[in-house]
Amino acid sequence: MLYTLKQEWFSNIRGDILSGLVVALALIPEAIAFSIIAGVDPKVGLYASFCIAVVIAFTGGRPGMISAATGAMALLMVTLVREHGLEYLLAATLLCGALQILAGYLKLGGLMRFVSRSVVTGFVNALAILIFMAQLPELVNVTWHVYAMCAAGLAIIYLFPYVPRIGKLLPSPLVCILTLTAVSLYLGLDIRTVGDMGELPDTLPVFLWPDVPLNFETLAIIFPYSAALAVVGLLESMMTATIVDDLTDTPSDKNRECKGQGVANIASGLMGGMAGCAMIGQSVINVKSGGRTRLSCLIAGVVLLILVVFLSDWVRQIPMAALVAVMIMVSIGTFSWASVRDLKRYPLSTNIVMLVTVAVVVWTHNLAFGVLAGVLLASLFFANKVGHYLAISSTLDASGRQRTYKVTGQVFFSSADKFIGAFDFREVLDKVVIDLSSAHFWDITAVSSLDKVVIKFRREGTEVEVLGLNQASATIVDRFGVHDKPDAVDKLMGQ
Repeated sequence: MLYTLKQEWFSNIRGDILSGLVVALALIPEAIAFSIIAGVDPKVGLYASFCIAVVIAFTGGRPGMISAATGAMALLMVTLVREHGLEYLLAATLLCGALQILAGYLKLGGLMRFVSRSVVTGFVNALAILIFMAQLPELVNVTWHVYAMCAAGLAIIYLFPYVPRIGKLLPSPLVCILTLTAVSLYLGLDIRTVGDMGELPDTLPVFLWPDVPLNFETLAIIFPYSAALAVVGLLESMMTATIVDDLTDTPSDKNRECKGQGVANIASGLMGGMAGCAMIGQSVINVKSGGRTRLSCLIAGVVLLILVVFLSDWVRQIPMAALVAVMIMVSIGTFSWASVRDLKRYPLSTNIVMLVTVAVVVWTHNLAFGVLAGVLLASLFFANKVGHYLAISSTLDASGRQRTYKVTGQVFFSSADKFIGAFDFREVLDKVVIDLSSAHFWDITAVSSLDKVVIKFRREGTEVEVLGLNQASATIVDRFGVHDKPDAVDKLMGQ
């Protein structure tokens, strides 16, 4: 117990504190921007980011991962806020959290094993592109000072780690933000700052129960939004957890993460915040700045609240150019450059899945759509590939009246037609033996194809013997097959 506590909280104190500071600074403009997207006051996004980050530090299943208000979630709230107002959004946030907790108890986090590596790579690349595109408005129609500040910020980020003695002591993104803020104040540069993004809150969040009628009409209004928020939030969180797993070479508890996200969103809704989930950009910042344990996420949330409530006059002076430089670093570091190099080496189907995932995410700005499209396409390619691993050979005995068909491979919906087509029903025989000792039947489509083959031979007056079914195949054939049942033909025609 004590060992686990130390490993998850206090095994990397200096790195977690410093990385938490960087993440807190990076969260402020993001939370304000996402609040604007959702059509709510900036404090809704800032309170949400504080609540979610603090709660998930204790309840989440992935140490070192940052959760807060996100753009993917904000996009789903726009219509609800416009048509019904903030109170219904808070109610939807509470229901979203309850659904995510239910998903955790149903162990839906285990579904991540069905997401192929090519989909994860596409997700990562698309997110890197979106992160970069999100910085472009800060780089359009601006003075040369902004470009100079961004270039200087990137130089600090990439060169500071090589400075002797002190290069490894402080995270370079933190040095970038502090240095550029000092330069901007000293020179009095007239450039866009965090204060220009929106008004920062001046009070601590308070307990707030949504002022909505507790009836089925309210449930009918918020449930579609809550379900969508729950799915998108869990999907993005699971994908981000997988990426952080790879970055840190450590495992995570996906089902605990589902429950933790749910508890965090309920806390957010009760404190006047919007729903949120894991943030890959901030998570990458955290990891690259040295964050590894739950402490980094807790520090990020607490420092965020302190900054926006008690130090807002200083936070308002941070130039957006500094934060843009940090996010460009995140974009560059997030993109899987090896995936471009390996396009010629990997199979065409793998490349198509990755590119489709990227295209759909970038086109729709919805990570869930892209991942679902990638998973669907990968499943189709897999089914088609496995369907080809079916071979059927046959031998005729010395009398010329009995043929034995040897089936090797997987029989399911994709290979069922190939299975049926391998048999010659016009050949005049006394008996046909179907040897399935090297085959496996996976679904009712496969069972139906076996029924059709047996019944077609019997219609021609040929005796059929099926042998060699393994236990799993025999179970599904016994349960759903009709060829060995009375009135087999009538039952088959009735399917």
